[in-house]
Amino acid sequence: MTRFGDFEPLHVLLSSSPRSAHPLSQLQHNNDSAVLTGPSANPSTAPVGINPECGIPPVGQNGSLANIANIIACALSMIVVLLLVIWTTRRRAAVGRVEFRLFLALYFLTLPFQLLSTGAFLTQGSTALTVITAIHAGLVAATFWALLGNAIVSTQVVEDGTLSSIIPFDFFILAFFAATTYISLDVGFSFTHVFGPSNPPESLHSIPLFVLTSIWPGAAAVLYFLLMTYVVLGMLNEVRPMWYFVLAAVLFVLSQLDFFLLSKVICNNVSSHRIDGTFVATVLETATVTVLYFAWRSITEESWEDDMYYPR
Repeated sequence: MTRFGDFEPLHVLLSSSPRSAHPLSQLQHNNDSAVLTGPSANPSTAPVGINPECGIPPVGQNGSLANIANIIACALSMIVVLLLVIWTTRRRAAVGRVEFRLFLALYFLTLPFQLLSTGAFLTQGSTALTVITAIHAGLVAATFWALLGNAIVSTQVVEDGTLSSIIPFDFFILAFFAATTYISLDVGFSFTHVFGPSNPPESLHSIPLFVLTSIWPGAAAVLYFLLMTYVVLGMLNEVRPMWYFVLAAVLFVLSQLDFFLLSKVICNNVSSHRIDGTFVATVLETATVTVLYFAWRSITEESWEDDMYYPR
């Protein structure tokens, strides 16, 4: 019987998932590795994931290039996001410029950690991979707070770019990052047994980690869309910018559908275990962020008016 907080059903759907490093490390540290079968039984040759139905072999094994498609997608995405950061910085008078730039910076940081956690470079269940994946999880949770925080700032409930905006904005970034990273590490290494071990081991059960890595991102994205709909249609009385947000929502949903449904199909039937669908999800997620930039740009001013004021 599957319970709320079980990661096991996700690992059946996903081919290469960064979420696997925490429970996999927990299984090995608590001598529950009997749960690992097939390719996952030998850590030195195990593909990314826990008993994956399709797994990409580690780099160098049988000529494997690791998850090469996603590696390229992450590298190109980093270039795109860096350009977005530069363009955002140049829009000096735009509402929420500082906050939106922080969101872009956080997304940028998730990309190299995603590359390492899903790239089949490191031994599955190793200390290095568990730490990298924990940091990646913390960055993802913080990124989705930054996304939601930008929507809150757009309502002008507090003045953007001021201490009253930046201090709580940064506080929650640090809070989400620290909490998610610590819980991920505790699940992986069982420091305190507060967040594990899972019972039974094969269920890979952790409600806090499940909420922060699987529920929170989706909830934050939905709340962001609802708030921006209110800002654009209710406060600005505009329609055209709303199409950017609709397009971004569609791209984000497609990225998740690809990650959960298409990835295994590509791995098994298209590439013969050479690549999976994670590169498609990465491209779609970066496209989502890019569209969000143009959506933000469409509802903000680029610079202050340079006309001098002459009193009458």
